[in-house]
Amino acid sequence: MPLLFEGMWRTVAVTLLALCLATLLGLVWALLRTSGVRVLAVPTRILVEFVRGIPILVILFYIYFVMPEIGLDLTAFQAGVIGLALTYSCYIGETFRAGIEAVDKGQIEAAKSIGMRRPLMMRRVVLPQAFRIVVPPYANNLVMLLKDSSQVSVISVAELTMQGKMLASSTFDNMTVFTLVALLYLCLTIPLNMVMRRVELRMGKAR
Repeated sequence: MPLLFEGMWRTVAVTLLALCLATLLGLVWALLRTSGVRVLAVPTRILVEFVRGIPILVILFYIYFVMPEIGLDLTAFQAGVIGLALTYSCYIGETFRAGIEAVDKGQIEAAKSIGMRRPLMMRRVVLPQAFRIVVPPYANNLVMLLKDSSQVSVISVAELTMQGKMLASSTFDNMTVFTLVALLYLCLTIPLNMVMRRVELRMGKAR
């Protein structure tokens, strides 16, 4: 159990760091996509579609094994966080974009009519409403990111899944080890789902 707990906390660290970076990048992608400036929106759309079309494993392999060849040498942990963040930033970005576009156009026109510039309008009118709209899909992305953090084990990050593999190979007790791994993942995902459901309900009441 100590080894599995060590792997679990590493899983949590990878997930939280990747989530923070993915959320920031995703918001940038969404703002560029909805900017109305073609020279910004088109390249961002191409980038998002390109990244979404590549499996996470390939992105992790590319960052960890290919990037050092051009002088960017990252640890396995850093490569794992960046790979997950880059991948999920595109999904989260599309979630934010959908939320922004779902805001009532009448409120946008009203903000423009009183002289609000776009940055102020986005900060005061659009984004607060969009964030309420995107809570459910954002929560889903968070849970998926937590589970997909197991993918970083392929580049030797000793998170929960990797620790389980090593324990199973040394003890030959596959049933016990992987049952414990599954239970530990449930210990992370079930409370997370409950918290996000509460947040969703509060957001719904605040509308």
